[in-house]
This record gives sequence, C-alpha cells and structure tokens, in this order.
Amino acid sequence: MSSSADRAGTWTGENAFRLLADDAPHPAPATAVVQVSGAMTTVAYTWEHPDDGPQAGLLALGPADGTPDAGPVVALWGDSWHQAPEARVLTGRVHEDGTVVVAYDYAEGRWRWEVALASDADALALRMDNVPLADGERHTAMTATFTRA
Repeated sequence: MSSSADRAGTWTGENAFRLLADDAPHPAPATAVVQVSGAMTTVAYTWEHPDDGPQAGLLALGPADGTPDAGPVVALWGDSWHQAPEARVLTGRVHEDGTVVVAYDYAEGRWRWEVALASDADALALRMDNVPLADGERHTAMTATFTRA
C-alpha cells in the first residue's frame, strides 16, 4: 500500500446506492480525498442517499503484518449511513492486482460487510457488498467510481 502515494489527492465521481439487491441503483455525485502517510492510507468520501441526503465516510487502511504492498490489511471504517455511530475494525488483504478488500461479520455472524478499494493513477473505485454467509451470494450495496478532480 505504500505505492499508493500517487493516488493521494481529491477525486470526483458518481456513487450508485441500493438498499436491496433487487432495487435499481440510485446514482448521485460523490467525492473522495485520499491521503497517504507512510504505510497508512485514508479515504474520506461523500455520497448521497436517495431519501436521507448527503452522507460521509472514512476508511483508514494499513498493513497488518508490516508488509505495506501486499498481504494482510487492517482498517478502521465509519460511515454516517452504513455504519453509524460506532466505527468498525475490518480485516482483509491487498490482492496481487492492488485491490484492497476488507470485511467484518455482523448480525451474530450471519452476514459479512465487504469494502473493496481499487485504484490506479487515473481512477479510483470503492465498492461495498453485503454477503449473507449462509449462501455467500454477494449483494452490492454501493459502488463509487472517481477520476481526478
């Protein structure tokens, strides 16, 4: 993740939110600010809920084992709509393609919330999936795509 320094900066784009898997996605403007400090990366983002209006979140990521570019990752995540009022600790990994996927289980271990972050120098993507652990069928709740502001 230390190679993410060129991802730092302000990004603008569009967010698509849906509450249920069968709902049509609700598109709305979104922003993200990426900051890199050593091996830590933060992504502060904004998005809009179709009924509840403007929302904001923060994802702070760092290596879990001292290997900044690949391997286990730990994250602290909070979102004014998805995860409020308490922050959650998520764990996961940096995949070979550079995508970071972190998750935590909730509802007495019946569901998993996954957050995926992918980027290159010109594009940033944030996806949040709700996964029922009984069948593992992924339900994408939010996707946001960004370009440099």
